[in-house]
Amino acid sequence: MRPAAILLDFGGVLADAPPQRTAPPGLVLRIFNLVHGALTPGEIQRSLTDGAVAYRAWRDEDWPDELSQGEVWERFILPGWPPAAQVPVRGAVRKLSYEWAWRDKWALRPGIPEALQAAADAGIPLAVVSNTLSGAAHRDFLDKAGLGHFFAVQVYSDEAGVRKPNPQMIWNATDELGLPPEACWFVGDTPRRDVVCARRAGVGRAVLMPSARTSLEPAGPDADDVVEDGFGLRMLLEKNL
Repeated sequence: MRPAAILLDFGGVLADAPPQRTAPPGLVLRIFNLVHGALTPGEIQRSLTDGAVAYRAWRDEDWPDELSQGEVWERFILPGWPPAAQVPVRGAVRKLSYEWAWRDKWALRPGIPEALQAAADAGIPLAVVSNTLSGAAHRDFLDKAGLGHFFAVQVYSDEAGVRKPNPQMIWNATDELGLPPEACWFVGDTPRRDVVCARRAGVGRAVLMPSARTSLEPAGPDADDVVEDGFGLRMLLEKNL
């Protein structure tokens, strides 16, 4: 089936990065300077680490809504902080969330530029559908990588108010494209979130691109196709044109 559009996850599909500390030193230092010593670097580091664990557990809900950036900080990071630390952080939530979501070692998956170009050459619109604390960080990376222009739509959970496997994420993208989900493909790296989301949304073809970053996550339903990287996705697309 020739896809009317292809929807792609960001992390693990378009780009990937090795695991990083849940409390990056640069972010700890930024917060320490922001709160003017109201907390020690160690206290900030522990809050970020413990908060990330709690946020990750919350994210495993089956049909999750998404918290706003402010709610993430209020719920998982700021409790127990003195007011002198809470107030300046509340005023900088957007910038801090961007830095927490950003990965210095993000790199495009092999073959992704070629796959996107093949879709563009065939006149197939593309969209990003991704869970993230900061969609702005993902957009900036794609622009800096020279790929942002390929995407007609970019849907991120922090802006949409829901997160995969809630099918509304995919429906938001297909609604913006003006296409029925059953005419589209969705490419993700996790069966538990991405393939489940595709099935719930009624997508025509669920494609799995496994990532080392998510290889230890719980299993889920089988995808219609499994590709190793962007080169494999391009080959799959070319077979269906």
